[in-house]
Amino acid sequence: MILAIPGSLTATSSNLNILKAIAKIAAPNVVIDIFQGLDKLPHFNPEIKDPIPTVTYFKQRIKDADGVIFSTPEYAFGVPGVLKNALDWLVFTGELNEKPVAAISASPLYSGGDKALASLLLTLSALGTNMGTNSALSIADIKNKMSSSGAIIASETTSALQVILNDLVTRIVLGSPLI
Repeated sequence: MILAIPGSLTATSSNLNILKAIAKIAAPNVVIDIFQGLDKLPHFNPEIKDPIPTVTYFKQRIKDADGVIFSTPEYAFGVPGVLKNALDWLVFTGELNEKPVAAISASPLYSGGDKALASLLLTLSALGTNMGTNSALSIADIKNKMSSSGAIIASETTSALQVILNDLVTRIVLGSPLI
């Protein structure tokens, strides 16, 4: 199972729709599960020692996943606070250590959210994730690559998402039993 985590809480988010598109192009034996609930995580505080049910649930979902794919917008040249907060909860406990991951940033801007992607990649590196040469993708001008209903309409974008997914699945298969 691949856990897909959108960096936006918006129900009509382009980045959520990207994860839905990836689920549609995945092979039948590849299960993509879109995580909902980043907004339920409390603000990270390293002094909290008692288990928090929402944090425990989030960590268990990461631990149980064979791989993780993130898709995030760029807010103020960075990763949205809700996604960074979620990743901060994983710093001391290692759920992402050696876990195959992929990272996508999509933006209506021509920069494609490149600053958010760079920030996310830096954090994922610090968390010890397993990333390959095709683990990251920045999608510029996303509004012109999706229909009004959120479906990907640009074939080159679908092809790029397939490359990211194939790379992630390959790293999962090489590292552990698949899905």
